[in-house]
Amino acid sequence: MNNFEYCNPTRIVFGKGTLSRLAELVPSDKPVMMTYGGGSIFDNGVYAQVKEALSKHTVIEFGGIPPNPTYERCMQAVEVARRGGIGFLLAVGGGSVLDGTKFIAAAIPYLDGDPWIFLAKRGEVMPASAIPIGCVLTLPATGSEMNPFSVISRESTHEKRAFDSELIQPKFSILDPETTFSLPRAQVRNGIVDAYIHTVEQYMTTPLNTPLQDRQAEAIFLTLIEEGPKALQDPPEYEARANVMWCATSALNRHLGCGILQDWATHLIGHELTAFYGVAHAESLAIILPQRWRQGLEQ
Repeated sequence: MNNFEYCNPTRIVFGKGTLSRLAELVPSDKPVMMTYGGGSIFDNGVYAQVKEALSKHTVIEFGGIPPNPTYERCMQAVEVARRGGIGFLLAVGGGSVLDGTKFIAAAIPYLDGDPWIFLAKRGEVMPASAIPIGCVLTLPATGSEMNPFSVISRESTHEKRAFDSELIQPKFSILDPETTFSLPRAQVRNGIVDAYIHTVEQYMTTPLNTPLQDRQAEAIFLTLIEEGPKALQDPPEYEARANVMWCATSALNRHLGCGILQDWATHLIGHELTAFYGVAHAESLAIILPQRWRQGLEQ
């Protein structure tokens, strides 16, 4: 096993009715920017619950963060946040909203140039500060609710790049499986695939005598295989959705990767498909992974 250092400061608040905890978790001394994507949070009641919980907070809303969040849209949010003196960001949605919000959090205080540099020169130029973030997760898939990673697309250059910083890791994430009940079947399916392949990228690599991490990964595989079909049933089954949600978080909260050699080549290739052709992230992974394995077996 390789040397490693692990720290995960994100507080997870899991289960039914937990959106009411927002009132105590979100600081009230500065304006809050609530970020979200399309209109799904209006249809499933999440928006109303969040607004009720934050009724005593000063809240500025910024919607329209697209799937595969774009630099261009996020920079619009940055300008709104700077003008509004935002002191906290609350991402309400799936991994795309949260990834976009993480970039926004790092970009707001960065006044020395273009914050795209965090992605263009990942590891060389790091954020020195960031606005703190919280999350209400409505689509389990990326694990972004419990990790310090963000993936952003730039439409003008057809790039999709990632960066990471402990400063953009959420302070808390609320995971209520009932918020997923209104999701289209395709999004639930994609979330299951995403979580599965996140686990694969930390499992199907070079053996390093890590039996605990291997068996933790295998537990996620087996749970997704067993619970995934149940999660796709209509009407939704709470326990299945809960198990899939926790699998997605556990697949990429960095715990599986402790002391092991990781891969991520499938993700890097998939990012190019998304950047140039707009292919959904999980669908790009499902296309690439079997072909990579076939190619490897042929060599």
